[in-house]
Amino acid sequence: MSQELRAVEWAGDGLWLIDQTALPGRLDRLRVETVDALVDAIQRLVVRGAPAIGAAGAYGVVLAALQAEREGWDRTALLAAVSRIREARPTAVNLAVCVDRVLPLLDRGREAALTEAHAVQREDERANRAMGAYGADWLVKRVAADRPLRLLTHCNTGALATAGWGTALGVVRELHARGLVEVVYADETRPLLQGSRLTAWELAHEGIPHYVQADGAAAGTILRGEVDAAIVGADRVAANGDTANKVGTVGVALACADAGIPFLVAAPTTTVDLATGSGADIHIELRDEREVLEWGGVRTAPAASRGHNPAFDVTPGRLVTALVTERGVLEVAAGQLPGERLA
Repeated sequence: MSQELRAVEWAGDGLWLIDQTALPGRLDRLRVETVDALVDAIQRLVVRGAPAIGAAGAYGVVLAALQAEREGWDRTALLAAVSRIREARPTAVNLAVCVDRVLPLLDRGREAALTEAHAVQREDERANRAMGAYGADWLVKRVAADRPLRLLTHCNTGALATAGWGTALGVVRELHARGLVEVVYADETRPLLQGSRLTAWELAHEGIPHYVQADGAAAGTILRGEVDAAIVGADRVAANGDTANKVGTVGVALACADAGIPFLVAAPTTTVDLATGSGADIHIELRDEREVLEWGGVRTAPAASRGHNPAFDVTPGRLVTALVTERGVLEVAAGQLPGERLA
């Protein structure tokens, strides 16, 4: 995939976002110049993936400052607008971290804040590339050094979910560059199909052999011995290694544990929240029930049915074979906890 493909990009006095709700049918870009438009884009998943919304949040601080200048907001109104961006999706910690990093720079002027937002984006791409190398090295050493690997992933963790390159999919891309990917099983990732719409789109761009499979097929594929390792991203990692990721992830982890194959989480250290002791403390976003009760705007469940639609689930740290960050690999299930190693 070319370097030019970026989910989040600042130009002039606003943001360009790849509209991920239009993929794979169309590659559309959405211009965002107001806080309302950015919050809507984050909540509608126009931009999604913890690192990507972190970058969007960083630029959102500058966007809010520009709107404040245009519309004559006082500081209280400006801070309220920034708070709306910060809280647009509560489970992904990167959003709050990146907003909090850029906001204090406004005291030095809008250009200082914009420079810091650019730094957030550059650092995320560098971190992704480091993760790719660390994760690939670990898998080659621990799984197989002499043959291509069969991998499984859940949700989308590539360039579309980050500032560039990808986290879990970045590891896959690195392995592919080394000629070490036989096939990738991409879970479709219900209910919004980020796997079949986005991950498969990225894999196709890279020429990486892959299958799209129903989420419910993942455990069986693993237990039949058709997968060497699973690798996923994260929206928040607690100090004890518990990991929040797209709903359906914990089922993949359980199947890997039963099959005795590695379950890897790839995430930058900005996703590790040392203030959150365990997964029990992670707020799980509940999304609109219509996402699971309807398809294409047509009701598919009985009128009397209600929808339960958690966007994420939490995988206990005991099931996380390894956490791959830009600083290296922690073998969480073996006792290398983020709270002890990354503090």
